[in-house]
Amino acid sequence: MTIAQRWTIADLAAFPDTGYRYEIIDGELYVSKQPHWHHQVVCGRLGYLLETWNESTRPGMVFPAPGMIFAAEEAVAPDLVWISRERLTTAAGADGKLHAAPELVIEVLSPGLKNAERDRDEKRDLYDRQGVGEYWIVDWSLRQVEGYRRAPAALTLVATLTASDVLTSPLLPGFTGQVAALFTGV
Repeated sequence: MTIAQRWTIADLAAFPDTGYRYEIIDGELYVSKQPHWHHQVVCGRLGYLLETWNESTRPGMVFPAPGMIFAAEEAVAPDLVWISRERLTTAAGADGKLHAAPELVIEVLSPGLKNAERDRDEKRDLYDRQGVGEYWIVDWSLRQVEGYRRAPAALTLVATLTASDVLTSPLLPGFTGQVAALFTGV
């Protein structure tokens, strides 16, 4: 009989710094390579749009790839988050990680079926359990954005936006972004 190892954040501290991204969801270890440059361009554009909107009234903060630790067996690093200043006061830990869910989490899919399944299934379930208000999955290869919103008690797909659509959110009053602009040149 084989017993599967349940990984924890303590295990991560012993890993060498290899440039890989390590995440733990429900005790299972996920290792990712450095993403494609298209992924990084889309992350940068989304971050710019969010930061530009946020600067107008400063209701919160935008973080690229923050470490989020929800429990010893649940530590992830999404591509982008937006968190209100109010929530940040209780979510930010002395270790520089978030220990409570931000209002918005964004994952830009990396190539490969396993990466897409992890973002669409395991991570969505984790963010749902932790109380994330909105979850955007951005697929640069299909040039679309899937928007999940808490309605009422679970993250539910509310829209799949394509190049001709405008990205908005009731969570971010006044925020708009042309979906096509996210993918120009990628």
